[in-house]
Amino acid sequence: MKPQHQTTGAELFNTNNRNTPDGLANLPRDYTGLPKPVPQLGPPLPGDLGKPILNAGAPSPSMPMPGPTPEEQRLAQEMEAARTSHLFATTNVVAPSMPIAPSPTAVSPGQTPASTSSDLTSQDHKLAFLNGNIDRRTTSSDRVQPPASPYVLQAGAVIPASLITGLRSDLPGQVTAQVTEDVYDSPTGKTLLIPQGSRLVGQYDAQIAFGQSRALLVWNRLIMPNGKSIVLERQPGADTEGYAGLEDEVDNHWGMLFKAAILSTILSVGAEAGTSNSENNLAQAIRMGASQSFNQAGEQIVGRSLNIQPTITIRPGFPVRVMVTHDLVLEPYKG
Repeated sequence: MKPQHQTTGAELFNTNNRNTPDGLANLPRDYTGLPKPVPQLGPPLPGDLGKPILNAGAPSPSMPMPGPTPEEQRLAQEMEAARTSHLFATTNVVAPSMPIAPSPTAVSPGQTPASTSSDLTSQDHKLAFLNGNIDRRTTSSDRVQPPASPYVLQAGAVIPASLITGLRSDLPGQVTAQVTEDVYDSPTGKTLLIPQGSRLVGQYDAQIAFGQSRALLVWNRLIMPNGKSIVLERQPGADTEGYAGLEDEVDNHWGMLFKAAILSTILSVGAEAGTSNSENNLAQAIRMGASQSFNQAGEQIVGRSLNIQPTITIRPGFPVRVMVTHDLVLEPYKG
């Protein structure tokens, strides 16, 4: 039988006092005592966007501005020389002031912007003409030359003639004329070179601009009564007073233009006269479509009438002159 009360014996070995190693004495009692590591942060950045904002604020490298080209410098010097030239002022220029650029919106009364730009272009052309290249040659390289032949009709001579066939500028074509007076040599004026009755063959220009009243023509060949001929190399034709071309009758086709305008008006009025607010949508749409078609047809008719070039008519028998621009070497005429 085990006794009810058991007495504990005396502890012979003391276990409460234990020597702790030096390496463990400096450690915390548990993990909660461990120091938290400090995060490694970069340089401070402004704002929430950080580096992009910082880079945007950094100054960008400056790009060198391109300087004026040599051509622009030359034009600027010419304009400055023209502005300070004595041709435009009677007094000496003491201190040139900075030119004031006119406002593009400032237009004088009665002058449109288109006319202003054309005037500026005309002034620039005149300044360029005044300040053109200087010809410093004082001696001509050419020398006096003797006539190519004693029987020469030199440049500047005039061959009088009259038209045999008329001309009309609606279509291109040929024109013939007959010499009305004897033509003698230029050096002496005694030798007959072109007799009266010789034939001239040429052609005229059928391209006529609006407002043009003269027909331009050139002469290609001269045929003499004895059958001999010479090429004239497109010598120009003129009237009896020396003006280039010939002027006789001009038809500007105003009647055709007025007829086209009246027809266009009738078509427009006829299309609009039948419109009514009481019509249904289908009838109204049909009338509107017809009105637009008539208006377009009228505009096309008027436009084509405006594009018709004037017709110049030179009647047969009209006097004409051949202006000699190149020396013609001929021979004494023998019938």
